[in-house]
Amino acid sequence: MTGYFTGLRGARGPRAGRPSLTPRARRIIGLNNGFQLLFNLLWWMPVFYAYQREAGLSDGQIFGIQSIYYVAFCLFEIPTGMVADRIGARNCLRAGAVVMTAANLAPVLSPSYTGFLVHFLAIAAGRSLTSGAASAYLYDGLAAEGAGEHYLKAEGQARALGLAAKVLCWPLVGPLMALAHPAPYVLSAASAAGSLVCAVVLPRQATARTGGRARAKGTPRDGLAFLRDAAKALRCVWATPWLGLLMLQGVAVFTLSRICQVNLFQPILLDHGIPESSHGGVLAAMTVAEAVASARPQWLASRLSPVAWVSLLSLAMAAALAGSTLGGPWLVIALLCVFAAVTGFAYPLQRKLVNDAIPAGAPRATLLSVESIVDRAVCALAAVAAGAYLAAGRLDALLWHSALATGVVMVVLQLILRRAARRRSVPPDTQPVPELVTTAGNP
Repeated sequence: MTGYFTGLRGARGPRAGRPSLTPRARRIIGLNNGFQLLFNLLWWMPVFYAYQREAGLSDGQIFGIQSIYYVAFCLFEIPTGMVADRIGARNCLRAGAVVMTAANLAPVLSPSYTGFLVHFLAIAAGRSLTSGAASAYLYDGLAAEGAGEHYLKAEGQARALGLAAKVLCWPLVGPLMALAHPAPYVLSAASAAGSLVCAVVLPRQATARTGGRARAKGTPRDGLAFLRDAAKALRCVWATPWLGLLMLQGVAVFTLSRICQVNLFQPILLDHGIPESSHGGVLAAMTVAEAVASARPQWLASRLSPVAWVSLLSLAMAAALAGSTLGGPWLVIALLCVFAAVTGFAYPLQRKLVNDAIPAGAPRATLLSVESIVDRAVCALAAVAAGAYLAAGRLDALLWHSALATGVVMVVLQLILRRAARRRSVPPDTQPVPELVTTAGNP
């Protein structure tokens, strides 16, 4: 149990003991960075609401499409995760890039309600095809090259580069639209096509060496195979309580970040008198803060285990939102940037914890899809509650109640996690952030 809270050491001593990256591992990381950056570079994101209004859609139609999108995403997650475990994560990334390219062209070809509905349904399919497969490919690929300890830094680096690209590209959307109105969607399609190139040249060996996703010789490609994969994933979660607990722990990070960045970002700024013309600048500052933190998870101190860090970071996110009710505009902006930075630290750390907890031979992409479904299901419920609070004019109460609920959940989970750790011969939460070592071996 000493490893539960002291599973990490200082950042300097173990550097010499870390495995060096092979040329193939470097190629995997570089191509993953390119894929993640281009696949997620949605040029239309800052203007899609106004774009749809100009196309003649009403607010009811616009938000109705968004509701359909989130439902579709959840429905697509399990089958696409099983597809990745059947055909290989690399092939799934290619399929997702093709779907995303076509999705971004739909509004150009049909700028109507039907066109935008098809656009978002295809985006849900494309993103669900890659959400678990991308992480599974990177994790298994580095492990196959003996570079598993580099996964966390690689995951954070890819996220940071993608965020930095958005900061650089989004301010250009307005001038580009003045030259060609469909430019945001055309550029998004071109970016998705670039991600397809990255997926095509990804090394095949990174997936060939993994035992959980390659189809065994002689296994029939029947429809029941997907049901068997789903049952195997559920049995894995049931038989590995630690994995389920880590998935639940990550729900707070995902829900708080999603609700803040999508649902509460503008209401919080408007409530403090910050004009809409400044919202883009605030969002850019938050994105920079998140990108820097995502690329530097090794900045976390080494006195706490990664599991404890995720809980602490979740509490910090909730506290930053609650604290925004106490000050003026500049304090609110500063706290939102702190919130974004904490989110940047938490995401790659949580993803590595879950990947480390997945047993060898388990359907990794399917299990990561299960985690995504849990996250989005809780987020959907939180969004409904947030809407009710906002309709009643109780934004401050919403933020404080969210902080209180997060605190209670994290304390309870930490007690359960500590008890579960005592029952394990090797604590699985002692995986290091980059340039740190553990006091125990991998689970």
